[in-house]
Amino acid sequence: MLRVVIADDEPLARTRLRRLLSTESDVEIVAECGDGIEALQAIEQLAPDVVFLDIEMPERDGFEVLASLESPRPPAIIFVTAYDEHAIRAFEEHALDYVLKPVEAARLRRSVERARAQLAQGEVAQKLATILKDLRGESLERIAVRSKGRVSFIRTSDVTFIEAAGNYARVHTTSESHLLRETMTALEAKLDRRKFVRIHRSTIVNIDAIRELRPWFGGDVLVITTDGKELTLSRTFRERVAPLLGL
Repeated sequence: MLRVVIADDEPLARTRLRRLLSTESDVEIVAECGDGIEALQAIEQLAPDVVFLDIEMPERDGFEVLASLESPRPPAIIFVTAYDEHAIRAFEEHALDYVLKPVEAARLRRSVERARAQLAQGEVAQKLATILKDLRGESLERIAVRSKGRVSFIRTSDVTFIEAAGNYARVHTTSESHLLRETMTALEAKLDRRKFVRIHRSTIVNIDAIRELRPWFGGDVLVITTDGKELTLSRTFRERVAPLLGL
């Protein structure tokens, strides 16, 4: 039997995956998780064979879950994503398996077969080691910005915050902003996590650019940057930010 964990913060997405996987006679769903911390605990405690891992989740995203894994017997990872074709190309370059939302039965079946083959050939640990090497590698010091046939560079130390812009990201400095054809999660994975922190699903901030924190509505916190911008620290991300700010 393939022991499977489903990790996705959308109940409907979990239900669809559960229904489609129920047609596989050798698949047993051992846990369903709604955020990254639950997913990490389930993987470490239950040692599943396969994990269907959503990328955008509360508490910890899919990449952070992988970066935190310390299991001697890692599972096969199948990312569940709504990313565009440019991001998907990046997954394929790293030989990562994925299914696009909404998940289709035929594509899911191929992913399960691929996971079976990886497990049978003992390739899972090697693949995960490659992924973790990328996630834990040297942090980005300069960001390349392409515009009108030209490439310019922004030092990450000059970045105050980054916000989501659809499937892309907008990088802000004190004097200008630039649109990057890169997802927030992919960009976050490259940044120095001692200096940049996700404070909201749609916002990453340079902690050196934080001037002030103020209580806000519903348990959120208002983040004031050195250039006067007002950002929201979501209640979901407070525990992640507190240690970096010495709180």
